[in-house]
Amino acid sequence: MQFHRPSLFKSPLRLIAVVSAFTLAAIGVANAEALLLVEAESGKVLQAENATNPWYPASVTKLMTAYVTLKAIKEGRITLDTLFTVSPTAASQSPSKMGFRPGTQVTVDNALKMMLVKSANDMAVVLAEGVGGSIDGFSALMNQNAQRLGMTQTSYVNPNGLPADGQITSARDLAILARAIIHDLPEYEYFVHIPSIRYGRKVTQNFNKLIGRYPGADGFKTGFICASGYNLVASATRNGKRLIAVVLGSSSGQMRAVRAAQLLERGFANNSLSWLRPSLGTVDNLVPIDASPPNLRDEMCGGKRHKPASDEDEDTVAGNAGSSNSEPALAFFAAGLQPPMLKPSELLAAAPAPSEPIPVYTGPTRTGAALIAAVATDADEQTARHRGRKSRVASKKPDAAAEPRSDARNDVKSETKDAGKDAKSGAKPEPKSAAKHANAKSDGAEKPDAKPAKPKAAAKPATKPAPRNTTGDAGASDQKPAAAPRS
Repeated sequence: MQFHRPSLFKSPLRLIAVVSAFTLAAIGVANAEALLLVEAESGKVLQAENATNPWYPASVTKLMTAYVTLKAIKEGRITLDTLFTVSPTAASQSPSKMGFRPGTQVTVDNALKMMLVKSANDMAVVLAEGVGGSIDGFSALMNQNAQRLGMTQTSYVNPNGLPADGQITSARDLAILARAIIHDLPEYEYFVHIPSIRYGRKVTQNFNKLIGRYPGADGFKTGFICASGYNLVASATRNGKRLIAVVLGSSSGQMRAVRAAQLLERGFANNSLSWLRPSLGTVDNLVPIDASPPNLRDEMCGGKRHKPASDEDEDTVAGNAGSSNSEPALAFFAAGLQPPMLKPSELLAAAPAPSEPIPVYTGPTRTGAALIAAVATDADEQTARHRGRKSRVASKKPDAAAEPRSDARNDVKSETKDAGKDAKSGAKPEPKSAAKHANAKSDGAEKPDAKPAKPKAAAKPATKPAPRNTTGDAGASDQKPAAAPRS
C-alpha cells in the first residue's frame, strides 16, 4: 500500500503527523500506543497521539465485517433471519470461535451477536461467505467500503482480523468507521453494545470492559493479536454528547479500557482551557503516515510474558465474579453518574451492571416455546460434550501412544489442556471430516474397541452424540505474526 508523503511545511497538521512518526520510532515499539478521541457528530479531534500510524487491527476488523453485512440487510439483499451455513473453512478458524461443525446453520442475527460479543472468528467467516460468496469476495467488499468512507490507511485481507499480510488500519480510520456505523446504521447499532450472550449454559460477557461499567458506554469492539497489542474502539454518550475513543497497542485488556475511559473523561470534562490548545481539525483531515505498523509481538507475547492467542484478557473472566469495590461502582452506574472519587481503573475493575444475557442459538429464527427448546437442546449438547471429553481423556491416559491426534490445529489445542498434550505435531489435518474439525471425539469414534477407563468405563454412553464444539471463548487469536507489510 502506498501513501502520499506530505511536505513538512505545508500545514501544522502535516508537521505534527511527521513528528509523531519520528516520536514513535524514537521511543521504540515497546512503548508504542496510538490514542484518538473524536466527537461522533462533528468528527472534531479532541486528542490524537500516533493516530495516523498504520497498525494491525486484530479483531476490530469485525466492525467492518458487521458494517458490510448490515448494509446488505439495509439494502434488502439479505435479512436478519437469513440462514448461513458453517463451511469447513469457517469451522477451521482459530479461537475465539463458537466451534460449530461444518453444515451447522445459523441466522445472520445470531452470527452477528456471536461475532461482536464473543469475537467469534468462525462466525465472521460464515458472514463473509454468506454475503460475499467467499473470503476474498467479501474482503473486496470491505475494501470498497473502506475507500468510499475515506479510510485511506486501511486494507483488509480477511473478515476476522487474524494475522495476514496487508491487514492494516489506523486509529484515524477506525474512528471514521465508528462514525459511519453510527450515522449509516442507527437502527442496527444495538449490535455493538450488547452486554452479554448466552449459548446453551454458557454466558459470555462482552470483552469491551466499558460496557456495563462506564456510564454511558455504547460501543464498539475489542481486538488482540501479539503483533498489535490490545486494541479497543469505544464510545460513550453523556448529556446528548457522544464521543469515540480509539486505543491501539495497550498492554492488557484492562489497560485498553482504562485508556479509553481516561480519554472519554477528558472529552466530557469540557476543560475551560481547551481553547489554549491548537486545533487538530476533523478526523478526516488527519494526515496519514507512510510507515510500517509497529510489531509488538516480543513485548506482548515474548519471553516469560507468554499470552494465549486470545482477545480475552486474563482478567476478563473475573467480570462474572465482581470485586471489592463493585457495589459502590454499580450504585453510581445505576444512577447514571460518574463518581469523582472513583478512578477509571477502579470503576472498570468492578463487575458489570446486572443484565439479562441475550440467547443465541443455531438453526432458524425461533420465538416463545420454540426458542426455549432450542436453547435447552444446545445446553444438553454442551453437557454431553463435556462428559464425553472427560471420559475420552480418562481412557487415553493408559493408551496415549495408541491414540494419535488427527489434527494439531490451534483450535483443537485450545479445547482442553489435557487433550492438547496428546496432539501430534506431525499429524496431518483432514479438513473433509467435519467431526475431526469440530472436536477431538473423532479419534475415539474410529476405534470402538479402545480400552475404557478402569473405574469409569460404565459411565461411557453406548452411543456417542455428535455435539457442537463451543470452546474457544478467548478473543482474536494470534498465529505467527504477520511480517510487516511493504509500504
